[in-house]
Amino acid sequence: MIVVGTGFAGLNAAKELKDAPVEVLLVDQHNYHTFQPLLYQVATAGLDVGDVAHQVRGIFRRQRNLRFRQGTVTGVDWQQHSLELADGARLPFDHLILAPGAVYNDFGIPGVKRYGHMLKSVSEANTLRSHILRRFERASTDPSSVDDGALTFVLVGAGPTGVEMAGALVELIDRAVPLDFPELDPAATRVVLLEMTGAVLGPFAPRSQRYAERVLRRRGVEVRLNAKVAEVREREVVLDSGETLATQTLIWVAGVRGHPLAEALGLELTKGFRVRTEADLSVPGHPEAFVAGDLSGAVDADGRPYPQVAQVAIQQGRHAARMVRRSVEGGTRTAFRYRDRGMMAIVGRNAGIAELSRRLGGLRLRGFVGWLGWLFLHLLYLPGFKNRVSTLFSWVYNYLTYERHARLILESAPSPAELADRRGELASHDEAAATPKLHGARGPGSDADDDPTER
Repeated sequence: MIVVGTGFAGLNAAKELKDAPVEVLLVDQHNYHTFQPLLYQVATAGLDVGDVAHQVRGIFRRQRNLRFRQGTVTGVDWQQHSLELADGARLPFDHLILAPGAVYNDFGIPGVKRYGHMLKSVSEANTLRSHILRRFERASTDPSSVDDGALTFVLVGAGPTGVEMAGALVELIDRAVPLDFPELDPAATRVVLLEMTGAVLGPFAPRSQRYAERVLRRRGVEVRLNAKVAEVREREVVLDSGETLATQTLIWVAGVRGHPLAEALGLELTKGFRVRTEADLSVPGHPEAFVAGDLSGAVDADGRPYPQVAQVAIQQGRHAARMVRRSVEGGTRTAFRYRDRGMMAIVGRNAGIAELSRRLGGLRLRGFVGWLGWLFLHLLYLPGFKNRVSTLFSWVYNYLTYERHARLILESAPSPAELADRRGELASHDEAAATPKLHGARGPGSDADDDPTER
């Protein structure tokens, strides 16, 4: 059987099959697992790339029934039960678990892909870190660039990632930058957080939302609620109200959509380009295939799609693997049921929020205790002993010294426009490669399909 993707869903599906009577082939375009919840700390110089990424072969070194194949999936032949890779290879399967994850959704807003920085990969986090540090280098040699938005950092989306990124960015500016750039006026630096709704941290309780907003404002973040972006240009952001913000740094964390692979597989899509599934996470009409994680369009008992968060992905990956095992062993399949454990986020140093689910007591923690809980949980889920030790050391060092040790500018880091061009080239290549290789299903572009609605 084949598992596609080494994110939370794919990784846990593969682990769940450790003692199953199957041979597992794990496929991903990268040879490492990325711990995405900590990418923003790479972007703000708190952690190194090696702290949040771990080699897949090392994770599964002791799992005898698993092999890893680095490659990019471009299509599937449902009749022949085989996957097509970008290099032309065909991989046969008896069972398939699709877990390629999600990408950020630009909602069709002009200029976002070309000029916005996103945080879904280590390369994007590295690029953003280099870009941020370059803004300070430029402002130190050309003070007039400040009026052109060199030191104005605009974040779009006040969910957990946006809030955590904003909090980390002001800490970088307030603590580390003055040591490196004493010639710069700290008052010239702005961090602006834009949110199209009326509150930050939408899924959290109102009291937690107010706490997070209060902490952000107190630490210098300009929180702009009910602010919707209309267009992004090279050096400015245009709001629906007509107001423009001069900036050379737009960080886009305003929502996600299913991985583009979904459109190449010829499957029925739901809102947000997610694949429609049966209750057991299998693909309608293809009981041998399952979809788990951010790509899954599974819904709860009330018909609502599950949130695209790590805990859902982990549980769906494990459930899909158990359904594969039951299929092989002749057991009965069961519907997926999500066990909500709660939500967590940190706003910055000593300021965290933890809301446990009702089944776990409904406890709500804020402040230093919530911050410690967030740190502990993320260390627990971070794969690899060395990664945990290195991350813990960096956190302790940063906390005691107020330093951000990973303040490196990588000269080879591509610009957002270059990344957008590359994404466009890859998408064109994938579309051309995948379209003639779909069999037994009608793709999203056929007359039988409606256009999927974005989130």
